[in-house]
Amino acid sequence: MPARGRIGRLRSMLMGGERAWSRPARRRRPVRTGLLLGGFGLGLCLIGVAGLAVWNVQVLMQANGPVRDTADGFFRDVSAGDTDQAYEWLCSDTRKRWSAIGFGSWLRTPPQVTGYEITDVSISTLRGRPRATVTVRVTRDGGASEERELPVIQENGKWRVCGDPF
Repeated sequence: MPARGRIGRLRSMLMGGERAWSRPARRRRPVRTGLLLGGFGLGLCLIGVAGLAVWNVQVLMQANGPVRDTADGFFRDVSAGDTDQAYEWLCSDTRKRWSAIGFGSWLRTPPQVTGYEITDVSISTLRGRPRATVTVRVTRDGGASEERELPVIQENGKWRVCGDPF
């Protein structure tokens, strides 16, 4: 019977009842392809975010020294009584609010700054622009001291004191 079954099947295939040979159906794997492409896209995005984060950290780390130098120069001039030179450290927005004469007379108003100590430099970015805050312990004549935050921004490639320094 097994041989007869094979012969019967062969005869029916030859007569057109059954196909003699058929190509196996190709299996499509759209889910696997989609996941693979999605994973590749996600990997590219993560690499881009990591690159942006590294760039941002480099900008902030390189800015620490110049920001400290700006605050140091400003307070050195203020404590020495050189108001014209201290005015040069100000950003354009602050210069619009203060004239050089007005700024100088404001700095000469007692109690005047006689010394300072920079205690902290904090740098961040706002809308892609670096900003800094320098914390300074200011000593005034008479010996009183107070802690102040000095806002510093980058303007035309240079760090400038911006806002109310006292």
